[in-house]
Amino acid sequence: MSADALHRATRAELSGLPVHVAPSLLGGELRTVVAGSEVRLRLTEVEAYHGQGTGPDADPGSHARMGRTARNATMWGEPGHLYVYLSHGIHSCVNVVSGPEGQAGGILLRAGEVVGGTDAVAVRRGASLPLTRTALRDLARGPGRFGQAVGLRHPLHDGIDAITGAEFEGARAELWLRDEPVADITTGPRVGVAGIAGTEVFPWRFWIASNPTVSPFRWGRGAQAESLHTTGVGSRIPSRGR
Repeated sequence: MSADALHRATRAELSGLPVHVAPSLLGGELRTVVAGSEVRLRLTEVEAYHGQGTGPDADPGSHARMGRTARNATMWGEPGHLYVYLSHGIHSCVNVVSGPEGQAGGILLRAGEVVGGTDAVAVRRGASLPLTRTALRDLARGPGRFGQAVGLRHPLHDGIDAITGAEFEGARAELWLRDEPVADITTGPRVGVAGIAGTEVFPWRFWIASNPTVSPFRWGRGAQAESLHTTGVGSRIPSRGR
């Protein structure tokens, strides 16, 4: 059996806490068909988020930290659906719902490597062909670009089921996982998350080491000062994923 072999994800595989499930997504693929265009992205960077009452530690960085709302309702549903939300009023970002049904949890898909449908992604991203090496690297580098690359949009596709692959508002999505886990995984603080939730107290960002598509690290509002105060290591956190 190939070490890179993939299989369709099951709800059982996503039923654990997001912080435990998130690393298993790395090296897997999100495959979508939107408007007749098929795209496959290999997952290279993810972040875990827990809702109110999920896991032993309250997560102040989660959309569901204060409980269930109309915005985060998908996070409280059965695992394997995709929580698609709007960031900064512009970017549609994609999360895999994880955790026991009735407990909110999501895994943000922060970056990916395009392994199928490159031309379709280039059109969605407004990139000129032929693509340079840098342009190819950047097609799905960061959660906003990732969402644009796979073609899923808020609010239209929020709640689409990536386990059954059933058509939903003209789109289909499938999550595929590796049969064998990736060996070279690095973990650290989440990107751009404010306060203590964006420090090494929550090392809930996971990425494939040395992969060029991993997005750069940046501090959230007040996070660097909080890190220095809490752990004394804020100045040593790398400026970008490695």
